[in-house]
Amino acid sequence: QVQLVESGGGLVQAGGSLRLSCAASGRIFSSNPMGWFRQAPGKEREFVAVISWEGGSTYYADTVKGRFTISRDNAKNTVYLQMNSLKPEDTAIYYCAARAGTIPKQSPGEYNYWGQGTQVTVSS
Repeated sequence: QVQLVESGGGLVQAGGSLRLSCAASGRIFSSNPMGWFRQAPGKEREFVAVISWEGGSTYYADTVKGRFTISRDNAKNTVYLQMNSLKPEDTAIYYCAARAGTIPKQSPGEYNYWGQGTQVTVSS
């Protein structure tokens, strides 16, 4: 059984920062890519960032590049998303996801396990 639990969301003013965490349990984590996605009301779930299993490769959506940083601590079974210079358009539910394969992917359909999500609201 794989469980992913996100935390760290909240309400922040534009220009502020938040750090999301995703704690994983079960057989999947240290050898698998982990991704962050988000979904705003009325919109499809979209890719935010992904990190390879060893943390050596990271990829970001153009909309967050330079502002968000994904990282992982395999000893703690946790992946993080540091979000700086937040904008109102970053408002969404943020989900972490684990992929059973070994190659980092950007499509939500490539991920096998999902957390319940954490709300991020950025006020203007």
